[in-house]
Amino acid sequence: MRTTASYLRVLAFLLIAYVLIELTVDSGSTSAFIAEPLTWLILGMVLLFSIAIEISLAAFKNVLFQSLNPEAQERYLRAQKAKKDKQFKWVKETYLKLLDSKPVEEEEEIILDHNYDGIKELDNNLPPWWVWGFYATIIFGVIYLARFHVFNDYTQTEEYETEVAAAKIAIEEYKKTAKDLVDVNTVTLLTDASDISAGKAIFATNCVACHKADGGGGIGPNLTDKYWILGGGIKNVFRTISEGGRDGKGMVAWKQTLKPAEMAQVASYIITLEGTIPAEPKEPQGEIWTDPDAPKEETPIEEIPEVVSDSTAVVLNE
Repeated sequence: MRTTASYLRVLAFLLIAYVLIELTVDSGSTSAFIAEPLTWLILGMVLLFSIAIEISLAAFKNVLFQSLNPEAQERYLRAQKAKKDKQFKWVKETYLKLLDSKPVEEEEEIILDHNYDGIKELDNNLPPWWVWGFYATIIFGVIYLARFHVFNDYTQTEEYETEVAAAKIAIEEYKKTAKDLVDVNTVTLLTDASDISAGKAIFATNCVACHKADGGGGIGPNLTDKYWILGGGIKNVFRTISEGGRDGKGMVAWKQTLKPAEMAQVASYIITLEGTIPAEPKEPQGEIWTDPDAPKEETPIEEIPEVVSDSTAVVLNE
């Protein structure tokens, strides 16, 4: 493997093997090399076989070269040298143009009179890529100055406000799918059957010891009536579950045990218990709670009979 082509062929074999492994191994959204570590062994074997093939081809070419007579060998070497000189010729020429430097043979033309203990100074031109880059920065600076400081076309404050607005939208979209970001301010009543079922399971595991399986109450209060010690509604119930009850008298805070999404599920399930009939309901505790955000029913105005007194009639008749 002494040529660039050999290395390129080995890389090509590795790339093909990589693509085939990713397409054939069922790893879902995860890379096959992460889901199945054995694939690294396969890729390593492909690398070894590729190197072995290249070494074999090089040995075969060497055998053929040795079988040639001296004149044919010389012609072959000249052809290989000419091929090597032409290889990437345009890259080399472009590189020299970007440098714009004098060849070593022509440096006598640009030697300055400065001589420091035998060290001579050359008057080389600045590389064209650097010069044009410098010109580009000047043009950019003029446009930037005119746009942002003369015409006030766009300011950093506007850019900041735009980025903040976009970030807020992204956060709200993320919150829609990130249930564990819910808190007492953002929690909403869950009505899906799956959430209610999950809340019931959490209630059966953690809450029945104090509130009984049907919510009728035991050590804890009755959850089926309209009386609440710390307030009803999804937000108050979520807060009570998360932070616990009254100091020294209420239940423990479950925020260290349950995830926010789980607390929202069990709170929503508890809301559904209101109005059910438990086997042994505990006496009401607290006060009747009404949702302040619920629409108020309008009291119908009683119709007032149109009765005209005799005295009014007399006045009207006059």
